[in-house]
Amino acid sequence: MAVFTDDLCRTVTIPDVPQRIVSLVPSQTELLYRLGLDAEVVGITKFCIHPKQWHQTKTRVGGTKNVHIEKVKAAKPQLIIANKEENVQEQVEALAKEFPVWVSDVNTLQQALHMIAAVGTITGKEKNAAEIISNIQKGFETFSAPPEKPTVVYLIWQEPYMTIGGDTFINDLLQQAGYTNLFAQAQRYPVITVEELKAAQPQFLFLSTEPYPFAQKHVKAFQSFLPHTKVVLVDGEMFSWYGSRLQYAPAYFAQLQQQIKTV
Repeated sequence: MAVFTDDLCRTVTIPDVPQRIVSLVPSQTELLYRLGLDAEVVGITKFCIHPKQWHQTKTRVGGTKNVHIEKVKAAKPQLIIANKEENVQEQVEALAKEFPVWVSDVNTLQQALHMIAAVGTITGKEKNAAEIISNIQKGFETFSAPPEKPTVVYLIWQEPYMTIGGDTFINDLLQQAGYTNLFAQAQRYPVITVEELKAAQPQFLFLSTEPYPFAQKHVKAFQSFLPHTKVVLVDGEMFSWYGSRLQYAPAYFAQLQQQIKTV
């Protein structure tokens, strides 16, 4: 057995190389796959859509906010991977009474790299984790952010409209991509009104494809009352998934720069 400290400073005792893992976090499920695990992962959530083959074949134990405790118990996990923000505290605590639960708390790119390294160590995949981290670091080192740092409001929800504050992972990724979040003074995910959106006068309004599934049809609606703002549909996974998908984020941000020049 090995003893680890998770991101909440909890002590977690885990088998040296856990052979039965349940992941309650989509981005970390994909990370487990990229680390080279497969049969070891015995349970995922219905939102764990990457990799596609796991989404189709692995046992689903509910959603990130509505975990089916009995399904998790039936999987007999030697390790459960959870996240402070994405999972419900009461459910995590209930599971931790019977199983080792390692909880991440990721609000910056650096914390994401730390998480990847930790999961690699816990699962005996340190070498693969180091390679993923190196790929991410090289990508961001070679990425050229727009020097003018244009202002942006990033929406994650509709009815009510919700944006992102300065203490979120998405905010850190926006900064990495070279944008200035006009609601960075707020915390977590504040609700905002149309009047506040108009008053902010952002150069760009980013409509994220998740968690609310904004689509191209919404762009026209927002553009009608924000005539001086460029409204852009953006890939929410690239701004909010803090696992191995970060390897592709810098290239996406470069692509986005070119795209918005034509909007």
